[in-house]
Amino acid sequence: MTPESLHFAVRENAPMIELGDQLAPRFDAAGLIPVITCEAETGAVLMLGHMSPEALRLTLTTGEVHYFSRTRKALWRKGEHSGFVHRLVELRVDDDQDCLLARVALEGPGSCHVGFYSCFYRAVDRDALAPDAIVPLRRIEDEAAFDAETVYAGLPNPTLI
Repeated sequence: MTPESLHFAVRENAPMIELGDQLAPRFDAAGLIPVITCEAETGAVLMLGHMSPEALRLTLTTGEVHYFSRTRKALWRKGEHSGFVHRLVELRVDDDQDCLLARVALEGPGSCHVGFYSCFYRAVDRDALAPDAIVPLRRIEDEAAFDAETVYAGLPNPTLI
């Protein structure tokens, strides 16, 4: 099976989209659909990414999760630089088919380009909220899972300022 041989259903009506048995993804104006990625065994959320139709087809045919980088405006396979591949265990779609949930087996110590296990390594510190102050964050992962500077040496930082 090739990625080009996979076809998505045409979105015809709400019952077909919400209760039907065909994938009819709703891509946004940029041609992307958000995908939440979690570790299949633990349920830990690893990252939020986006897929183009090509990334979705490649994910389904290869079993390795592909994303579309909005920063680089390019298709990428998770692990192509780090070796920390996301092996697809299951791909779910939400009720109106405008968001995906990729359950993966993580091959490596982490998913975050900063070096943490999860991209969600901080939480809002609600106990430290104060009037007229900037909302504080606290770390929920104390240490990085790997050295991001070594793993991604020579690559541009994807964080937009």
